[in-house]
Amino acid sequence: MPISSLPSPYGIGSLGAAARRFIDFLQAAGQRFWQILPVGPTGYGDSPYQSFSSFAGNPYFIDLDYLAAAGLLQPGEITAYSWGDSAVRIDYGVLYQNRFRLLRVAAGRMDAEAPDFGRFLADQSDWLDDYALFMAVKSHFGMAPLRDWPRDIRLRETKALGQFQHDLAAEILFWRQVQFLFFRQWLDLKAYAHEKDVKIIGDIPIYVSPDSSDLWAWPDLFQTDAELNLVDVAGCPPDSFAPQGQLWGNPLYSWPRHEETGYGWWLRRLRHCGRIYDVVRIDHFRGFESYYAIPGQDETAAGGRWRRGPGLPFIETLKRELPDLPIIAEDLGFVTPEVKQLLAASGYPGMKVLQFAFDSREGSDYMPYNYPRNSVVYTGTHDNTTSEDWQHSAPAADVGFAKEFLDVRDPSEFTSRFVRAALGSPADTCIIPLQDYLGLGAEARINTPSTREKNWQWRVDPAALTDALAEKIRRTARLFGR
Repeated sequence: MPISSLPSPYGIGSLGAAARRFIDFLQAAGQRFWQILPVGPTGYGDSPYQSFSSFAGNPYFIDLDYLAAAGLLQPGEITAYSWGDSAVRIDYGVLYQNRFRLLRVAAGRMDAEAPDFGRFLADQSDWLDDYALFMAVKSHFGMAPLRDWPRDIRLRETKALGQFQHDLAAEILFWRQVQFLFFRQWLDLKAYAHEKDVKIIGDIPIYVSPDSSDLWAWPDLFQTDAELNLVDVAGCPPDSFAPQGQLWGNPLYSWPRHEETGYGWWLRRLRHCGRIYDVVRIDHFRGFESYYAIPGQDETAAGGRWRRGPGLPFIETLKRELPDLPIIAEDLGFVTPEVKQLLAASGYPGMKVLQFAFDSREGSDYMPYNYPRNSVVYTGTHDNTTSEDWQHSAPAADVGFAKEFLDVRDPSEFTSRFVRAALGSPADTCIIPLQDYLGLGAEARINTPSTREKNWQWRVDPAALTDALAEKIRRTARLFGR
């Protein structure tokens, strides 16, 4: 369940009391992991997979009540704003208008000379300085994307950089303060989770956003020209799911340059993840074996081609330099024998999605009796509909096959049987979306890929997280030896 879906007040889930109550619920339910979505600051479209930074935290997740308890806000200042129908869906437009106004008030009351703030600035300087300047410049230009900035600052010319650092000093300080507030609350929450024997599985996109401080600060690590234009971009080739393919538009890595630097940027990124998560899920793992490159000017993905990724030398570097970082490899999609070989060589567990088991367009790899021990099974992911809706929206033949396999005679039992099939599989770890434990339908879907409407908005009803549900989850997990 994403942080954003927590039943916190003020428009979106946050790192405050509701997050701790959910951790208490997980402990009562006998759960050892809480998997979340990426926590980076989101831009246009609100997708956590298109973030302004691979290192920064989302300002929306900073808990306002905790800021009030710290004396940085007054309760009346918080309640003076409307937060939309926040108990049901996230209204990102309202958040964008109101949240930063309060964060600016809180930042204005912080002690910029405080020792703990100074230590944070020093410890995080390798990414924070560029990110804060990036956001300050972005704010100066009305949040325009990087590609639309004036050439001198877009290309980080020395004179322009110095001028903006001088002129925007107060704005740069604000964005540094916001990150300090986020990570102070985040690390407190992580410590609380550990007290309750709950570990957090983080999630990182393989690619960075084209509108990010990552691309701006390290352009030589990506496939760009001298004007910072993207030569080729990321996506997926045409298939039965998407006849024109999927044009993601993310910058592609210049893997020879990464190799020259000893994969230092990736090591810094994953060390950072290791400090804030207990386990890291890397999205689109197959891109390390080979990746689909689409000419930057193309309007569809049809004209792309496959290129070799960094392969085993990259994985060996990660394992040598970060031997204690647990990683889950998202190996879904078009998986070739070469990708399977790389995954096996890495030793990382891959992913299995039960909904795919009954898809007539897929092979038998997703049938639960075929799962290897070293894997993580999900009934569905954030990109799937809920299991309850799947039985009503998937092709009739697929649903019929699932019902026969699961021995479902009463449709009201379908989702619980689906969950039990995942729990009863040989996979070492089982992650169930909260919506499936609640038996929710299409209204609780997190994301529909290649669409923009109603994504990343679902919120859980706080009344749903009952002691009875926790006991039911605990009892079911124990039944299957989990």
